[in-house]
Amino acid sequence: MSGNAPYSFYEFFAGGGMARLGLGTHWSCSFANDFDPVKSSSYLANFPESSEHFNQGDVWKVKARDLPGQAVLAWASSPCQDFSLAGTRAGLSGGRSSAFFGFWRLVQELNAEDRAPAIVVVENVVGLLTSHAGEDFAALCQSLFEEGYWFGAVEIDAGRFLPQSRPRVFVIASKSTPPETLSLIEPKPPLHSPRMVLAYEGLSDAAKRRWVWWKLPYPPSRNVGLASILEPDDQVSWFDPGRAGRLLSILHPRHKAKLDVALERDSRTVGTIFRRMRVEAGRKVQRAELNFSGFAGCLRVPRGGSSQQFLVVVENGTVKIRGLTAREAFNLMGLPPDYLLPRSRTAALSIAGDGVATPVVRYLSDSLLIPLAQRHSNCLETTTIVGALSMK
Repeated sequence: MSGNAPYSFYEFFAGGGMARLGLGTHWSCSFANDFDPVKSSSYLANFPESSEHFNQGDVWKVKARDLPGQAVLAWASSPCQDFSLAGTRAGLSGGRSSAFFGFWRLVQELNAEDRAPAIVVVENVVGLLTSHAGEDFAALCQSLFEEGYWFGAVEIDAGRFLPQSRPRVFVIASKSTPPETLSLIEPKPPLHSPRMVLAYEGLSDAAKRRWVWWKLPYPPSRNVGLASILEPDDQVSWFDPGRAGRLLSILHPRHKAKLDVALERDSRTVGTIFRRMRVEAGRKVQRAELNFSGFAGCLRVPRGGSSQQFLVVVENGTVKIRGLTAREAFNLMGLPPDYLLPRSRTAALSIAGDGVATPVVRYLSDSLLIPLAQRHSNCLETTTIVGALSMK
């Protein structure tokens, strides 16, 4: 690749294509895969040009011969449920997260054919760092080491870019030796947390020698709040007084006090409310908890009581409550206004809840992935020139 042509990439566990959107025009997708028919349908609706290279189905059934050429990047937002603090914590042995090894099998086969991607990104929940006391993270890093990659990880919260708290870990691996301009001698918060340092300490000595503390510019501070991404009040459906009242009736006294303060204000106050199970006086009690911080909690797939996040608007002495709309969920993921919505709200929340925030991907691409791709390209050009000279 030379000039201004985009770098090629494979997108695994593609979902609604949020990684693709985040990578932008510097990158060109040559293969994409997802198992879920709803997400696949949304992907193809928004990227109809991908119909020839999109594969819907189990990643374990994909063969190396299905992957065209040699991509510069392979992006894998592998299923997170078994790593999530809200999940079963089954780790890499879990039925869903074991899909990672279906993806990794392909990288190994490509490597054997001398066409492995120069860069690999694995995105997941931060629970990956502590799953099974760090053994799952160590297994992932060992896999990268054994295929000849240099690798490291960063933690990024989408709350730096969007009004949503969404911490994620990104493992970035490179076939080329990382330049000093992209690496640090020692970890540096917030990209490298204490739990990441602890996870690093659990690696084998050999894997540690291939570890990189990636150097990125400090993430910017977000300049938008939750209220800015909402649809107009008169264009959405609100809960009836009975349903809203039932939620407010289970507010913890501390959160009831928050609501009372908001009711006394002359201004409009926008927040979220979650239902959670809490232990009080030795028994489980369902409570509603308010958040008026200006950003939403982490979007999750629409199943389970704790995953239900509602919007609260306090204005003129009244309280209104409703669910997030599909468009608002996508706004919280940084998707553009022209992103086509699926037919059902449930499908939209599922796509958003399992997705990666697009501004975070863009930040990673601009700060690290494009420089690594350029270095890889330069290394290839140098190798080609040296090879040509040696034949003279």
